[in-house]
Amino acid sequence: MTLPANLDQLTADELRELVRQQSAAITHKDRELNWRKIKIDKLTHEVAYYKRHYFGIKAERLPVEQGQLFEETLAADMAAITEELAQLSETKPKGQAKRQPLPPELPRTEIHHEPESTTCTCGCQMQRIGEDVAEKLDYTPGTFTVERHIRGKWACKQCETLIQAPVPAHVIDKGIPTTGLLAHVLIAKYLDHLPLYRQEGIFGRAGLPIPQSTLAEWVGQMGVTLQPLVDALKAEMLTYPVLHADETPVAMLDPGKGKTHRAYLWSYSIGAFEPIKAVIYDFADSRAGKHAQEFLGTWRGTLVCDDYAGYKALIADGVTEAGCMAHARRKFFDLHANNQSQIAQQALAYIQKLYQVEREVAELSPDERRRIRQAQAKPILDEFHDWLTRHRCQVPNGSSTAKAIDYSLKRWTALVHYADDAQVPIDNNWIENRIRPIATGRKNWLFAGSLRAGKRAAAIMSLIQSAKLNGHDPFLYLKDILSRLPTQPNSRIGELLPHRWRLESID
Repeated sequence: MTLPANLDQLTADELRELVRQQSAAITHKDRELNWRKIKIDKLTHEVAYYKRHYFGIKAERLPVEQGQLFEETLAADMAAITEELAQLSETKPKGQAKRQPLPPELPRTEIHHEPESTTCTCGCQMQRIGEDVAEKLDYTPGTFTVERHIRGKWACKQCETLIQAPVPAHVIDKGIPTTGLLAHVLIAKYLDHLPLYRQEGIFGRAGLPIPQSTLAEWVGQMGVTLQPLVDALKAEMLTYPVLHADETPVAMLDPGKGKTHRAYLWSYSIGAFEPIKAVIYDFADSRAGKHAQEFLGTWRGTLVCDDYAGYKALIADGVTEAGCMAHARRKFFDLHANNQSQIAQQALAYIQKLYQVEREVAELSPDERRRIRQAQAKPILDEFHDWLTRHRCQVPNGSSTAKAIDYSLKRWTALVHYADDAQVPIDNNWIENRIRPIATGRKNWLFAGSLRAGKRAAAIMSLIQSAKLNGHDPFLYLKDILSRLPTQPNSRIGELLPHRWRLESID
């Protein structure tokens, strides 16, 4: 806060108010400094932890491929922590090794950066006296090229003024990769599920084997850089009244034991009927309900989910539960497939009628959708409930038929909630389809190397899959936002979210 020029002219009340404001500002700064100190101490401890495991790796403890995956995870995690420490301390890391020049045989494209005007303030025409050149490595599948950024130096002989175009902002300060190369690495790893050691081999066949450790450093830095976008997407998601949730297991390595244990990737998306399309993944070390509570925080809307007990605490705390008719149908389908049950066949016929109504109302307005549901689906639901109740009395407790019927009856209020709320779908298939890419990737990941690596993967995949949901090419999306992030004000970061980004924003 700037103090008034003449304190003697202030009244007693004005002085007291000034002292109060100064005290509040000092308190705020002290809290911020204390938070930074705690965060730096925590990150410094993490660095020591990762270094201990990284430099203590024993080849015989893990199979070769798993060992390579673990090494790239540690390298990426350490790079991410270093980047966070640099941001907190607001200083640039020191002692960076001087990088080797790029191979001279690679094709080069020159990009010139010159001042807008070369006329000096004294009126003289400046003379070009030299230039600075920075080379960046670019990649299109199968081919490496080099961008030569040339910044001319202009001087005025009369008044000895020197001017030069500013260094173009880059997502990695003084880094060698273009945003195109960075986007390619991220897409290959988190969309095409190619581990970095495989990408190293692919790059080698293209003429330049970028070390796995270097790729891992880039990935770690990009995870930190992209996190504010994911945070902004989450904040916007939590303003919507209907959300979907689901979770799927992912193995996570315990480096101390050289074994894996079951972690989970939780998935959340905006309601299927909303015009905004977005999905966010949240990696956690367990399936405990506390993770859903922490993600949703104070949000209190309608959550479309399955019957997993982890969501029950949210329901008890004011969240409205909407059930998944597809899960109820699955119980009867399995019963019919295994036993040719006539009861299951009749139940499936009721559910088929309900889905026929949903196909008719899918593209209608909310008011029209609710009206038709009330007129057509509600009578079917009432008849189905009476049918379930009657047949439950006719089957023995503990039988497969009883279990299938009980699933629907015990969740009946949640299962029929959609009939009264036009923004709620009949099932949770919307989010289940969003989680399928994770199941595909597990075959190549083998495991998540650490909790931090899992959270980084979840964040980057959130942006990639949200871009796909909005009809964007994920590579073009990542390339563009990585180019714009260094100069994008925090107040306008929402412009880069997948549902607002447009192709014409690319130069």
